[in-house]
Amino acid sequence: MFKKLLLTGIVSGILAGIAAVIYQQVYSASLGADFSAIARPLNIFVTCIAGGLIAATGYWLMNKWLKAKGELVFNFVYVVLSFASILGAFAFKLPFDIDVPELFPGLVVPMHFFPALAWFTIKPLFFHSPEIYPKAYA
Repeated sequence: MFKKLLLTGIVSGILAGIAAVIYQQVYSASLGADFSAIARPLNIFVTCIAGGLIAATGYWLMNKWLKAKGELVFNFVYVVLSFASILGAFAFKLPFDIDVPELFPGLVVPMHFFPALAWFTIKPLFFHSPEIYPKAYA
């Protein structure tokens, strides 16, 4: 099961990375604020994959320790940590030569939720729940 969870984490991380890089391109093109020197696409992509792998490990640990309540606790913790992570975006010190620093949080704050959204989207494809798909288990 752990290998399947790691695969789920990698796939959800890749999906989140693709979405984040596309969002960065659209944001930069529409507002004319280029933060690619600070938020590099490769760093964004790698961070999303790391977030997916951490989620997979956390999901495995929560289910191992808490059994039936593991998924519920994991989902709650993952969402709370996603919200908490945006504090770093507001505390980040930008270089003085940036033209419109007030637009930086608008770029990076939504990206903090992409790994969680991708995980919640991809996980049901890898792990089917009998409550959701009862005919598949009949």
